[in-house]
Amino acid sequence: MSEKKGLPANAFTEIPEGQEYQPYVSKQESLTEFSIKALIVGSLFGIVFGAANAYLGLKVGLTVSTSIPIAVMTVALFRAMQKVIGKATILETNMSQTIGSASSSLAAGIIFTIPALFLWNLNPPLLQLTALALCGGLLGVLAMIPLRRLLMKGEHGKLPYPEGTACAEILVASEVGGSKASRVFAGLGIGLVYTFLLSGLHLWKKKIWVNIPGISKGMFSLSMTPALLGVGYIIGIRIAGFMLAGSLLSWVVIIPLMNKFGFSADLPFFPEKINLIKDMAPKEIWTNYIRYIGAGAVAAGGIITIFRSFPTIIKSFAIGVKEIKHVFNKKLKLEKVFRTDKDIPLHYALVIVLLVVVAIIVLPLILGSHTTLAIRIVSAICIAICAFFFVTVSSRIVGLVGVSTNPTSGMTIATLILTSTAFYFLGWTDIYGKATALTVGTIVCIASSIAGDASQDLKTGYLLGATPFKQQIGELVGVLTAAVFVCLSVMVLHKAYGFGTPELPAPQATLMKIVIEGVLSANIPWELVMIGVVCAVIAELMGVPSLPFAVGMYLPIYINGTIFAGGLIRYFVEKFCKNKKQLEEKRECGVLYCSGLVAGEGLVGVGIAFWAGLYGKPKGIGMEWLGEWTMLFSLLMFGALIWTVFRATKVAAK
Repeated sequence: MSEKKGLPANAFTEIPEGQEYQPYVSKQESLTEFSIKALIVGSLFGIVFGAANAYLGLKVGLTVSTSIPIAVMTVALFRAMQKVIGKATILETNMSQTIGSASSSLAAGIIFTIPALFLWNLNPPLLQLTALALCGGLLGVLAMIPLRRLLMKGEHGKLPYPEGTACAEILVASEVGGSKASRVFAGLGIGLVYTFLLSGLHLWKKKIWVNIPGISKGMFSLSMTPALLGVGYIIGIRIAGFMLAGSLLSWVVIIPLMNKFGFSADLPFFPEKINLIKDMAPKEIWTNYIRYIGAGAVAAGGIITIFRSFPTIIKSFAIGVKEIKHVFNKKLKLEKVFRTDKDIPLHYALVIVLLVVVAIIVLPLILGSHTTLAIRIVSAICIAICAFFFVTVSSRIVGLVGVSTNPTSGMTIATLILTSTAFYFLGWTDIYGKATALTVGTIVCIASSIAGDASQDLKTGYLLGATPFKQQIGELVGVLTAAVFVCLSVMVLHKAYGFGTPELPAPQATLMKIVIEGVLSANIPWELVMIGVVCAVIAELMGVPSLPFAVGMYLPIYINGTIFAGGLIRYFVEKFCKNKKQLEEKRECGVLYCSGLVAGEGLVGVGIAFWAGLYGKPKGIGMEWLGEWTMLFSLLMFGALIWTVFRATKVAAK
């Protein structure tokens, strides 16, 4: 392979019509990719990181993307063992992180739903949990195959794929060295140290909340974390602005309006049954009401996205159908396809998807031994519809905002509402009906989560020049190797701490439980869900992309506030560039450095999860002696982090 200096400049920009993106490893080159060492290392990292993410999600209700940490650690391990196992290619390293990262998405899908079964005292066996994980994982990887050409090639430069781009930058920088590597690892070091001081030692506040004058319960917030700042820089101000707009509507308009008109109410406002609106903090109003609005908006935004993408999806299926015809008619000639554009053949994918759906119907173990054939048939139909729909939505959302901020729980809520409504009209409202509805949500949640991870990994592969077929096989291997260990971790954690306890509150699964019970008891707040749907439609009518806007409505404002801050930095960095060449250099330097910030926080986040599993959540040393100056100190430290981003984009004048 000829000497290369890094990713091409058009790795971050749209490709003019008639031209084609040339990856780091050209389509004519043939490097080792799917090797034994990549398989073993990726699988081992997947098991370890999957267990850590399971604990983290059960503790705080969210998970972290592990693609970048696994990539960094794989590079380090391969280099340390180079004399024993030989030099690894960049595509082997990418394959290792592809296999390993699948476990984290698998963990997210499991811990967002499965604990509800334990909260109902049903105690599902390990074999059932593993079967659910495998079904969801297989559907997620295979249903994403027809979308790859659309999202990777057709939307290149339009969808930034922050974590996929960051992962590609890190792998390339690790290989080429020089100034590119120095910027990535400078960002990694700063992100690592900053996050350790923030989340490990708790030296300053992680979130800053500010009351907006003149608006009762109107609040703005920032998360002082480097990863979100880095993601914001990578995705740019346009998408970040749409997300912030959605958050501002939720936190500065809807919450104050609910407080204004509900302040004089002397009864709880449905679905809350105890507390009055006037007694709720803004965060409680968001939890009890806004999340339903956000879920409706995400579902509507997803439907709109499906309709917009449908022509390209059909085109992708047409290519696959031509491949299927070729299997039966050898005289039919196919256009030459280079290795960088080869997927798992569609006929194989369709057969496996069909087998999964049939298995759900004929094997009572998957959805529960209590299920009848009728309920399994209805459940399989719900799974097939929702999995296809939300796999498409998730694959696109992560291209906008990344895996860590993918609103998988919102998609799961929408699935549970649809499934539980069907069960309600069919009279399946007992505890076993609730459990079956939840297992439907589990499979769809895992499928959408895995699809998002696969989409991000395939973007990394697209930039590097990996073989999609082999990466898709790697995702399937990651699902197969991690499923039993992640499920086993969940069962061990339940036995040790119990779900719904202060040690493991399992907040997302508790929310799913409430949604199912609400629908099957006919007391779901449909008005709130429909308000979200209308908000997404209004956004589209005004020319605002509904999906990032809806994601902004659903996610907490401190996430979108920090992402917007990162996008704002990039705007000012690029605004004062003197020429196009300087613009490209500054953009690349910023993306490299911010990729390191994302990686640094990811490494520390997983490390803290391991520490918490062994010794409990780190208490840190704190800085209580600062008193009322704590917030100011936090802002100063965050300002220093922002300054490092500006400093990293400084290039010599030419």
